[in-house]
Amino acid sequence: MLYQIHNGTVMFGADTILKDINFEIKNSNEKIAIVGRNGCGKTTLLRLISDEIEITKRDSDEDMFVAKTGNPVIGYLKQMTFKDNSVTLEEEVKKVFKPILEMKATLDDMVAKMENDPTGELVDKYTALEERFKYLGGYYYEKEYEIVLKKFGFTEEEKHKKLSEFSGGQRTKIAFVKLLLEKPDILLLDEPTNHLDMETVEWLEDYLKDYQRAIVVVSHDRMFLDKVVDTVYEIEYKKITRYPGNYTKFVETKKFNHDKQLKDYEAQQKEIARLNTIVEKYKNTPTKVSMTRSKLKAIEHMDIIECPDRYDTRSFKASFKPLRETGKDVLFIDKLEVGYDSVLETVSLDMKRGERIGIIGGNGIGKSTFLKTLVGIIDPLSGYYKYGVNVDIGYFDQQMAQYTSNKRVIDDYWDEFPTLTETEVRSDLGAFLFSGDDVFKTVDLLSGGERVRLALSKIFKTGPNFLILDEPTNHMDIVGKETLESMLKDFDGSVIFVSHDRYFVKKVATKVLDFTKDGVAAYNFGYEEYEEKKRGKTVETKPVKVEKQEEKPAEKPAYYNPGKERSKLERKLEKVEEKISLLEEEITKLKDELLNPAISSDFTKLSKIQSDIDEKEEMLLSAMEEWNEADKQLSELK
Repeated sequence: MLYQIHNGTVMFGADTILKDINFEIKNSNEKIAIVGRNGCGKTTLLRLISDEIEITKRDSDEDMFVAKTGNPVIGYLKQMTFKDNSVTLEEEVKKVFKPILEMKATLDDMVAKMENDPTGELVDKYTALEERFKYLGGYYYEKEYEIVLKKFGFTEEEKHKKLSEFSGGQRTKIAFVKLLLEKPDILLLDEPTNHLDMETVEWLEDYLKDYQRAIVVVSHDRMFLDKVVDTVYEIEYKKITRYPGNYTKFVETKKFNHDKQLKDYEAQQKEIARLNTIVEKYKNTPTKVSMTRSKLKAIEHMDIIECPDRYDTRSFKASFKPLRETGKDVLFIDKLEVGYDSVLETVSLDMKRGERIGIIGGNGIGKSTFLKTLVGIIDPLSGYYKYGVNVDIGYFDQQMAQYTSNKRVIDDYWDEFPTLTETEVRSDLGAFLFSGDDVFKTVDLLSGGERVRLALSKIFKTGPNFLILDEPTNHMDIVGKETLESMLKDFDGSVIFVSHDRYFVKKVATKVLDFTKDGVAAYNFGYEEYEEKKRGKTVETKPVKVEKQEEKPAEKPAYYNPGKERSKLERKLEKVEEKISLLEEEITKLKDELLNPAISSDFTKLSKIQSDIDEKEEMLLSAMEEWNEADKQLSELK
């Protein structure tokens, strides 16, 4: 056990942010995701792990603690600051190699001493220090430094620029580079893929997968989580639950557990109702007194199953339809050169009604400039574009997340649509999660995600049939992204959008427009096929030779006995339930053993116990899937 929070609660004033949480980094190489709705406490948990805040003490707090094995170095991107902005990028980043350089000098000194005095003690010290040097990347740190800087988009010339000359976003990247090269034992990342292009994100995924330390990451990038993490903690209703596996596995397991608990709860409630009916029916019958008592005792001895919490799927919703329909041709572009002082990209495109085109590519290459040109904010440098008949545009600019106003939300919306009644305004805002007193907040007090929802509510209200969207999912949580995905897939009009969220592009786009340094490439298919083509994967289909087979006389069907089949399935369910119960008991015992203070510093034993837990949990998951399949067959049979 590298790190543990046991029964931790975090309060700010009278507000409880996290309650009775149990969180563990079980081994030194674990990759953990923390997921949940915006405002649920994910960043608070990172701050707690980084010692930036402490758990809230109670009068009796013996069962509430934070425990660490050894003294792990914890790195948190938010903590990275620059003391001297006059130094160059190279000078600042290379500060992280100071311990390695000092260690190398010590090792060289030891080698010189061992030539004259090759004693066992000195050799042992050298071996131990050399292992630490190797662990910190002492043999390849210079090469890694060059690779990481290049992958984050820094040129050879920029290495010699002063920190003060970089933008806020670039300075954040420099801090990120330093953090990765420092190689802390526990790496804390809060939305690490924000403002990174797809190529950099894909490189970062591979880097973090091979990172030989523990990682705890908060991210709304579902594809990133699928590729990097092996454990997911979900915060919901101020509580935290651990799930083994990546993000997709978490979604499947959560649904399975929820459905199973709900089914068990409903079955138990039916059984309780049945037993109570028998008791009520025969409680005054003298010959049935013993029987009614046994039924009441059966209810008393039941382990009552709680009704599972409903998924926290609150999100905006809008069943919006275009006010009118476009013609078949929506947008025609011929050699359109976009840019400011110089040409960034040249685009040609013939877009038809109903198409959803996803635009991808690196930062600063011209994607947003292209959209701004299409809506008339920027003049084209050359070329031609023309919209089809009856095209009504709805444009979302990513800067809308920074929109400021001292107006109340209700007034800000009402000023856009003054003919609406207050009831209609409240209803429209309620569909985008502005309800109750939320509508009386001033726009300045809204979060980035709330401002995005407000902007989308205004756009959709106008009834456009052609949506032009620039990074619409920035600042959205996963449920919000899924909601927008569904809305765009069901939209009767056409959509062209820029996004760095590969999962969102995969779900929404019917075509892909790839902005590269070598030009714009159009692909007449979705993101998955685009990825296969980019990686050179082609699926060859070979004709299948069908041989004529001799006709065989029809076999007499075997007699089918539904009662016998039902009994067989019921016996199978009982056996699997026993297996599940036994596995759950074994896992509980192992987890109790894991918390035994007597072995808290025995890393070998802790690792063995954790390995046993992981194995049992895999077996449990398999048994649950087996139970689910048998139960489904039994339900169909009945």
